[in-house]
Amino acid sequence: MFDSHVVTLLDVSVSLVNALTDGSRRGRPFSAPRGEALHGAVVAALPSATNPGDLDQEQAAYLARTAHQMRSVFEAVDGGHIDDAAGTLNVLLRSTGARPQMDRVPGEPWQVHFHGADDSLAVGWSAGCATALALAAGSELAGRLGVCQAPQCDRVYVDNSRNAVRQFCSTACQSRVKAAAFRARKARQR
Repeated sequence: MFDSHVVTLLDVSVSLVNALTDGSRRGRPFSAPRGEALHGAVVAALPSATNPGDLDQEQAAYLARTAHQMRSVFEAVDGGHIDDAAGTLNVLLRSTGARPQMDRVPGEPWQVHFHGADDSLAVGWSAGCATALALAAGSELAGRLGVCQAPQCDRVYVDNSRNAVRQFCSTACQSRVKAAAFRARKARQR
C-alpha cells in the first residue's frame, strides 16, 4: 500500500493528532496536554529515535498546531469531504515548505524523504506528515484515513488492513463496542 517512509509519517500523524488534540478517547473526555506537559506528550508521540533535546517548547507548540490541522484532514476524509481535506493539506504543505529529497539511510538504498523549508524538528515532521497525508488523501487509499466509530471516541487511525474494514482507533474501542452490542442482544432476549 504505502512505502515504509510514508507509513512511518502516517503513524506519526496519528500519534500527534491523538496525543495533542482535545476530544474523547475510549469513552471518556480527553484533554490534550498543555504548558509544561506538552513537551513530554510531543516527545512520546514522535518516534523513539527523536532526541528530546532537539525539541523546545516553541517547537512543541508548533507541532500541536499542526496536529489540529491534521485532525481536520482525518475528519474531512472520514466524512467524504476530500475537497476540504485537500484545502487544509495545501495550506500545511505551503506553510511548511514541504519538499521531497533523496536521502540515504546507512545500509539501505536511496529513499525519497520529505523535508520542510528549514531543518527544525517541528517543521520537518509537520512537512513530512502533511506530505504523507496528501499522498494518502490524493489517492485511491484516501478511505484508509479514519476517525474511530466507537461512541465517545474521536481518535484517528490509518487502516492498514488488507480488506480496508477497520472502524476503530484501537482494539479497546472495538472490544467496547462489541461488548455493548452483546449486552444489548442479551437484554432483548430476556
